[in-house]
Amino acid sequence: MDAYGDPGLGLLGDPTRRAIFELLARQPCSVGELATRLPISRPAVSQHLRVLKDGGLVVSRAEGTRRVHQLNPDGVTALRAYLDRVWEDALTAFQKAADNAGSEQEKQ
Repeated sequence: MDAYGDPGLGLLGDPTRRAIFELLARQPCSVGELATRLPISRPAVSQHLRVLKDGGLVVSRAEGTRRVHQLNPDGVTALRAYLDRVWEDALTAFQKAADNAGSEQEKQ
């Protein structure tokens, strides 16, 4: 699931999976509901959901005769923690670069 420390971000590199992820962020949906909102077939939606589920970003539950899919809070939390960590590292590097540039200017 997390090659190179990536907790699911690679799964969202595919535009269709990203669209499914965004739709599920708004509300839980069945395969049929997702297929009506996307330009792909129900079997294609099911395949993308399987990838997202295997990656830990989506869970499903039985609701009568259909399965309803929704974002997995644990997977989304891991993804957010990863992005927060990357962002914090970027800000730290920027701060160091700014400090170094400032001290170089003072020397001149």
